[in-house]
Amino acid sequence: MTPRDKVISALNHESGPIPVDFGSTAVTGIHVMTVEALRDACGLERHPVKVIEPYQMLGLVEEDLIAALGICTAGVPARKNIFGFSSEGWKEWRTPWGQEVLVPDAFRVLEKDDGVYIFPEGDVSVPPSGHMPGTGFFFDTIIRQPELDEANLDPQDNLEEFGPISDEDLTYLKRESALAASTGRAVVAGLPGTAFGDIALVPAPFLKRPKGIRDIAEWYMSTLTRQDYVHRIFERQLEFALANLEKIHAAVGENLDVVFVCGTDFGTQSSTFCSPETYDSLWHPYYKAVNDWIHANTTWKTLKHSCGAVESFMSHFIASGFDIINPVQCSATGMEPTVLKERYGDRLVFWGGGVDTQRTLPFGTPDEVREQTRERCEVFAQNGGFVFNTVHNIQARTPVENLMAMFDTIREFNA
Repeated sequence: MTPRDKVISALNHESGPIPVDFGSTAVTGIHVMTVEALRDACGLERHPVKVIEPYQMLGLVEEDLIAALGICTAGVPARKNIFGFSSEGWKEWRTPWGQEVLVPDAFRVLEKDDGVYIFPEGDVSVPPSGHMPGTGFFFDTIIRQPELDEANLDPQDNLEEFGPISDEDLTYLKRESALAASTGRAVVAGLPGTAFGDIALVPAPFLKRPKGIRDIAEWYMSTLTRQDYVHRIFERQLEFALANLEKIHAAVGENLDVVFVCGTDFGTQSSTFCSPETYDSLWHPYYKAVNDWIHANTTWKTLKHSCGAVESFMSHFIASGFDIINPVQCSATGMEPTVLKERYGDRLVFWGGGVDTQRTLPFGTPDEVREQTRERCEVFAQNGGFVFNTVHNIQARTPVENLMAMFDTIREFNA
């Protein structure tokens, strides 16, 4: 089977070798420090790793490392990252932890005693939109919400980032999707404008002077207290999304296998941010409209990302038309692998959940990593429907011996 064949088989809930994804999306990636460690462990050429997603400081997984690790996917990232600039014009930068990396030309920062500040679109004439603490390994969003005038809130202010897709973006997607398809791996792409209320995007670190409700806490409260306001945002956003989908499909055709529709998180470690009833009234209509259009007009499968204890939302994600759930945070309350597979495994593909990134992978022993990886493969791989990935991105300082134990166990399981 080709790498793509393995993914397609899993997506169709057919038994077979477990496909592996690392690096195709911003929620299945590897920290730049860890990419370098993996390259060293695999005996690959040593050179500065490219930071392809500066918000989380994710590193580029190059073709030689893809081959060494047995990765079955090829990603098509957005033309611009979360700070609003493109990955081009590479230059060297020394991180606070002392690693020499390559960053895009528009990666412009201010280094101070309390850490590193980064600017939207690389424009240092406006306030920074991200901050990496001096002892940190990635950026946190800086909230820049203006003072709210409750009587004059305008949903249009929260729609500034949405609109008709540009010809430049369409040309980029057409080119990059064709290149990704030529690798023989399954192609995964993020869709612009379909992330309804994604909390990573609400503060708009890519905008120079964001307007509207941009504070994370205020936004969460608004999903309860200002639902009419949120509906008006989502309604207009959906209009743009559906019109853009037609143009995107015309440009890329069936080069895409999986599309990352939305990364809105609905779970905490032990509970959910809202009730299933609120999900059904506030999010479901918009997700279903997007998924219905995709399934009626393309062969693409749709991926929903949600961290946390979202077992009670699984049937609702299915009703909204999602094919895939990620990252499958098995350590959260109610997210036991056997329960998830038994209840939803015939209707959802589990993309992630392969090993815990909060405890086992960073702090366990190689034997503990092997044991958990094997157990998760045994559960999730039954009758297909499983693409191996960790629970969200592999973080900095993850012991490389644990990572190699994980990859070795996948290979042994597939043998």
